Amino acid sequence: MKQTNNFKVLFVVSGLLLVLSMSLTLINYAISLNSVQKDLVTRSLPLSVDNIYTEIQTHIIEPSLISSMMATDTFVKDWLRNEENNTDKIRSYLETIRNKYGLFVTFLVSEKTQNYYTHKGFLEKLDQNKTDNRWYFEFKDSPEEHEINLDYNENLDNSLMMFINYKIYDSKYHFLGATGIGHKISYIDGMLKRFHEEYKFKVCFLNEDGDVILAQRNVKHIKNIKQDPQWLLNRDEILSPVSKVFKYKRDENEYLLKTKYIPELHLYLVVEAKIEDFTQNVNQAFYFNLTISLLFTFVVAVVILITIKNYNHRLSFMAEHDALTELYNRRFFEDRMEHFYQLSKRTKEPLSLLFLDLDNFKQINDKLGHHTGDKVLKRIAEILKLYIRQTDIVSRWGGEEFIIGLINTNAENANTIAEKLRSMIEGDLMLQQLVQYNVTASFGVTQCKEDESLEHTIARVDNAMYEAKKEGKNKVSSI
Repeated sequence: MKQTNNFKVLFVVSGLLLVLSMSLTLINYAISLNSVQKDLVTRSLPLSVDNIYTEIQTHIIEPSLISSMMATDTFVKDWLRNEENNTDKIRSYLETIRNKYGLFVTFLVSEKTQNYYTHKGFLEKLDQNKTDNRWYFEFKDSPEEHEINLDYNENLDNSLMMFINYKIYDSKYHFLGATGIGHKISYIDGMLKRFHEEYKFKVCFLNEDGDVILAQRNVKHIKNIKQDPQWLLNRDEILSPVSKVFKYKRDENEYLLKTKYIPELHLYLVVEAKIEDFTQNVNQAFYFNLTISLLFTFVVAVVILITIKNYNHRLSFMAEHDALTELYNRRFFEDRMEHFYQLSKRTKEPLSLLFLDLDNFKQINDKLGHHTGDKVLKRIAEILKLYIRQTDIVSRWGGEEFIIGLINTNAENANTIAEKLRSMIEGDLMLQQLVQYNVTASFGVTQCKEDESLEHTIARVDNAMYEAKKEGKNKVSSI
């Protein structure tokens, strides 16, 4: 009956917990599914675009300052006017700047000689008819004091480079040439990869003609805006200096697209998000939360079951044991001994009782307090449990009295055991430390008789113990 009630409690609590957790999971799923698109439009997509733009700006600021510093350096200006024949000086200068700031290349172009120098020294003489040299002459004729270009350069490892160019003027504002730095922008590919893998965004950069200038490597991508019908349809919005967000369909899937013009690079940043990718995340979160709810309910059910079992075990232990000494209590002893008493009658195996009472225990409580008295009783219980067989029954009878049922033990062996226990108690060092003298006990021993009840046997062994008291205490008396 008790077990049935335990399971009823378990089922009711677990059922209520399961219903609650499932309800919360479903409500959370509905709210998340409803808000994911709104969050994507109003926060995630614009924030990602801003982060990309900020990261690009961060990588531009320091190189731009370095290039500006080089253009205003008096050493560079003096060298261009007076010492251009000494190429070692400019090579050393450019190499120092390059190494100090970890750049890929530093360069300088002389307007007077049209010579192009890098950190390695003289590289080439510029020719307006060469495609690769055209940048300088266009920059020279432009009204801008500086510019940023993205370019592939065969002389520079054929890598995608970002060049930051500054014009050099003398004190009378005469044009002396151009200087600047170039460094690989491989970080952009890593950034595009990170946004694609972590945030499910597809990112690319378009020029004013709609050509894809930058996109993540090893990912299939269009080369021009004309190759995507939806992008071509929204071409004016994509290639607009005003940031835009719009939605469209492609192959039965819905997409959101966010644009931003980057004036420093003269490029358009385009971030595309497939809405299904984000609803899939919500679905995965739902199944994960559902699994967690079920697992949590199972764990709680197990904890409840273990708690109930432990509680029942504790109640059972308290019903059978003495709270202070944790020995069996009097009621359990009588029940168990009645069983062994009847068994002894059938098997004809001897059964003996040993009864002991601590001598002068009242004096311990009166002089040293009940707290010390309790410690003495606990230590006596430890000695009895230590030196009595596990098959025997040791119990606290009441107060400072203890009783032991010795199974398959005759009176002679019982006397031997009693004498051993008496000696162990008298010589125990821990007891001596507690009360500052030897604690002793008086023992009564008897063997159960077939023709008498257990109650009479207990009375006889109790009388034997009192005989030991009369004989001067700290003795063993048998009947």
